[in-house]
Amino acid sequence: MRKTKRLIRVTLYYLFAIVKQMLKQSINLNRLFNAIADPARRAMVERLSHGPAPVSELAKPLPMSLPAAMQHLSVLEDAGLVRSEKVGRVRMCSLDPGALSLAEQWLNARRVQWEHRLDCLGTYLATLPKEEPDNAN
Repeated sequence: MRKTKRLIRVTLYYLFAIVKQMLKQSINLNRLFNAIADPARRAMVERLSHGPAPVSELAKPLPMSLPAAMQHLSVLEDAGLVRSEKVGRVRMCSLDPGALSLAEQWLNARRVQWEHRLDCLGTYLATLPKEEPDNAN
């Protein structure tokens, strides 16, 4: 009886840990997709993919004020896409290259799922009898 209770406790502990990790990953994925949902933030990420840049350079091509651009950068930082540091009087931003790997993993899982489903559909369609074309002319 004691072994059974201990086994149940250990199992519940590991189950809780797995669920907690899944929820954390889901929250991070939501933040990531929310961050890149905005065109201005995607433009900033695109620019940073070429190398670090100061906030003023990131804000210049966007039709918004510098404080608004800094709010967008804050969203990107919260999602883990961008890192910034103050160098003298300038705030330099850089892209975290590994940050998009979570989205990439999620998208690849969906792609594999749909490829499997389409393969099954193709197999099923191949088993159907071929219909003769209707020559009613």
